[in-house]
Amino acid sequence: MPNEFNQQVIEEFRANAGQVGGHFEGARLLLLTTTGARSGDRHTTPVGYYPDGDGRVLVIASAGGAPKHPDWFHNLVAYPHVTVESGVFTYEAKAEVLNGADRDDAFARAVEADSGWAEYQAGTSRVIPVVALHPIAHSGPPDINASSMGQIVKAVHDAFRRELVLIRREIDEAGATLGAQLRVNCLAFCQGLHNHHTGEDTILFPFLADRRPGLDPTLDRLRAEHEHIAALTAELKQVIGSGSADTRHVRDEVERLTAALEAHLAYEEAQLIPALDASAGPVSGSS
Repeated sequence: MPNEFNQQVIEEFRANAGQVGGHFEGARLLLLTTTGARSGDRHTTPVGYYPDGDGRVLVIASAGGAPKHPDWFHNLVAYPHVTVESGVFTYEAKAEVLNGADRDDAFARAVEADSGWAEYQAGTSRVIPVVALHPIAHSGPPDINASSMGQIVKAVHDAFRRELVLIRREIDEAGATLGAQLRVNCLAFCQGLHNHHTGEDTILFPFLADRRPGLDPTLDRLRAEHEHIAALTAELKQVIGSGSADTRHVRDEVERLTAALEAHLAYEEAQLIPALDASAGPVSGSS
């Protein structure tokens, strides 16, 4: 069983699609479920994470700088198959403990994003492990924390909104040039948004077009907005890809993307959620 503090966080996380207050408010947080190395029991722990590209995320076994690795780390070393809850999605993943230069580079990125990691490392003689969680592909629709098709759309949209808030805050706190982890955060956001819009264009919108012909003008507008947003993300990636990206330039591009995306999401929710919730049956891979 998790300790009382962790249990409260877990319950709040699951009840609010990944949003929690208190110590973890405004942080990137996931729930990691591992198999006990000795007991074989399943254990769930809230942990912070960083995006790592291609759907991977990084978790750091800091244990607050304690002299021993946390239990969840020993568990995933023994049983690398883990379950991840993002607040919206639940998926299976393979845990890979990074070694050598891979570990050092990832930890350096984390320290650049938050100097607290360096303080934890300085306070212990052990080398704090960094673990990459690789999603395991599976057939069928994703496991989403929502009870209706409309709620699925809203939950995914809210996750994008929260990530944009974090990125904008990180940009405001950055120095003159973009840090390596912040660069990864922006690129991961762009890729996730592309994947979401591709799913809508190829699966969700055709589903609605078949069942709600009156929505055709709305769907045409949403497709056009997808193209506009894709152009904005391409411009953002081009700015980020420069050797020494200026944070002011990046901020301007992120603000342009945010304004367009917020308007798009609000319009889509107002137009599609009623139609989705009135339609029977799940949409495989809609998000």
